[in-house]
Parts: sequence; C-alpha cells; structure tokens
Amino acid sequence: MNSLKEILKGVKTAAISGHVRPDGDCTGSCLATYNYIKENYPDISVDLYLEPVPNIFKFLKNSGDIISDCSQDKVYDIFFAQDCSDSERLGEAGKYFCAAKKTVCIDHHKSNLEFADVNYIFPDASSTSELVYNLMEESKISKAVAECIYLGIIHDTGVFQYSCTSSKTMQIAGKLMDKGIDYPAIVNDTFFTKTYEQIRIFGQAMLKSQRYLNDTCIYTVITKDEMEQFGVLPKHLEGIVSQLRSVKGIEAAIFLYQNEKDNYKVSLRSGNLVDVSEVAQKFGGGGHAKAAGITMHGEAGQIRELLLKEIQLQLENRIHV
Repeated sequence: MNSLKEILKGVKTAAISGHVRPDGDCTGSCLATYNYIKENYPDISVDLYLEPVPNIFKFLKNSGDIISDCSQDKVYDIFFAQDCSDSERLGEAGKYFCAAKKTVCIDHHKSNLEFADVNYIFPDASSTSELVYNLMEESKISKAVAECIYLGIIHDTGVFQYSCTSSKTMQIAGKLMDKGIDYPAIVNDTFFTKTYEQIRIFGQAMLKSQRYLNDTCIYTVITKDEMEQFGVLPKHLEGIVSQLRSVKGIEAAIFLYQNEKDNYKVSLRSGNLVDVSEVAQKFGGGGHAKAAGITMHGEAGQIRELLLKEIQLQLENRIHV
C-alpha cells in the first residue's frame, strides 16, 4: 500500500478502529483517517469505532462521531485497524474487522503480527499518526486533519523527546504547523495540563514507589480503592510511568494499576539497556522497545517479581556484552 487513494478505490463503506483504552496516537491517527476520508471521499460512508476517548481529545473535529457501541452487525468493504498490534486489541470492534471484505492495518508496534490483508507496519516510525500522514496527499490535508496527526505525534514522542523521534518526524511536524494549527495549545492542553485529582494521584504513586535491581528499576502500583479515594479513572493515570522513568539512574520503570481483584494493567518504560517489548511479549503483551504494556493476573507483588526477573536478565546480558 502506497496511499489511502490506492486502497480506497471502489470502496463504498469503510470502518476505522484502534486499540482499547485509546491514547493520543490511537485517537489522533483514527480521527485523522476518518476526517480525511469524509473530506476527500464524500461517496464513501465511513464509521469510527473507539472506546470513549479522554475529554482532552474532544476538541478534535468529529470526535463526537466516535461510536462506542458495537452491538449492531455490519459488513464493511474495508476496515482500518490503526495503532493496534493484533485483532484482539480492537476490543468489541474486532467483530467488524472479522466481517469486513478487506482489512488494513496501519501500525508502528514492534510486536505487530501483520494480521490484516494489507499491512503497513513500520516499527521505526514515531507513531501511527506519522504513518497515516505518509499515506495522505499532502495538499489534501486540512487544518482539522493536521491537528489530529500532530496530537498523535506529540503523545507518542513525548513532545519530541523520545528516541523514536526522527528528522522525518520533525519535518512532518513542521508541515503540520504550516497548516495553521495552534500547536502550543495542543501540547499544553493535552500533554502537560493535569487536573488537581491527577496531580494528587501522581503524588500517591510516587510516594509508594520503590527501587530495585541496584536502583536501576523503579516500581509502583495504584489500587482500585485509591482511584476511588482520589476520584480518578484509569485514563487519568496516563503519564505516571513516564514520570517514574525520568528518575535519575533508572533504566526501567514498572507501573501497575488495578482493574479488578488480581487483575492489573501494566505499563513499562525503559532507557537504553532494556527492551520492554520483549518483557511484555513474555506475558502476552506488546509494544515498543522503550514503551510497552500488558494485562496480568495475580497479586501485585508477584507480578512485580516476574517482571523484575525478566528485566534483570536483560540488564545482565547487556552489561556482560
């Protein structure tokens, strides 16, 4: 696949979806594709399926069109799975992927299984939003589409501070800025600004944190009771693991939050010596070398020890090399 124009030939109905618990790149890339098709292919009927997105992303054009109810049965000519490494990560929208006449996956996860009919997978790309940009005709990218792409890029690059940021990423960002987007507001309002409740739960997570493996690994956990106590939802915990990773001397950060009893969502971040996507894949998760995630069952301390063991093996192997 070289372009959306190529893949959309003869298409009358299209659906787009991304991974469960959509983050900035998932939301931005999916809305970018949705808006681009609506603006440039009026003869195509297109639907966007995502779980509810954070309120801070709802300024994006047509965010109100997002469908979170997948109870209806539909068969689409084409289904775009974006920022998603396997079909199970689509959640309930996976039923439309399975039923579609043709499927396309656009993704940058190292763990991607190339599960669609057409796969546009580049693990070295900064974000799925960057890949979506590559598939569009630059002259047809509106300001609204540019806002979606820019949001996705800044969230998966940590506002251009992560190593996945390339010179090409910066060139694309510059072209998006030239579309007239309010890029300072997008960065400040969606990346840096936090609610009072979020700041408090961040503080709780930091106070509970502990270091392991000769202080090269840091860990913390937030329980359901604590989320209720501080008045936050899982979506408000975004950024805690990155704060852990920013501690001086840390090579790997582990953050757990409780979904249900003995069920935890695990977020991993790393520096230069640990590939956390390899750690995540050991337990059925996936992601990137420096950012990965898993859902794990068990007691929090047991999960921590399993992850520390894998991280220690990598540290020992890399130090001995």
